[in-house]
Amino acid sequence: MPPVRNMIVVAVLVAAAAISTLASLPGLRAFAAPAQVSTDAPYLAENEAAMRRMMSGMSITPTGDVDRDFVAMMAAHHQGAIDMAVALLRYGHNERLRRLAQEIIVTQQEEIAAMRLAVGEKLPPPVAAPTAGPNAD
Repeated sequence: MPPVRNMIVVAVLVAAAAISTLASLPGLRAFAAPAQVSTDAPYLAENEAAMRRMMSGMSITPTGDVDRDFVAMMAAHHQGAIDMAVALLRYGHNERLRRLAQEIIVTQQEEIAAMRLAVGEKLPPPVAAPTAGPNAD
């Protein structure tokens, strides 16, 4: 196995562990900007759930196949980005960010498909595009 591939896997695992550790520190949120409870609470809850799913999905048991392990971790990471972008579409107001979130959804889905195909995995059945939510015009 080439050393560069090993280093990439180790880097991804270390980053995932660091993010997970930081996210679990009780005092960490004290440094964040205060949430506007009336409008931010649903977004923050959805975003936090997306982060938990992503971190859980990235915590894999190595199989000995670096390529498949990479795809498993990165697919979870990309799905996390998609889920966070969907949350922004549901609750965000900035049109530039909303367009960027739409692009994130499309490109991350394409990259997940490309990675899965590269290791011979079948693609999941197509699903409907996420709906915009309360801020849709």
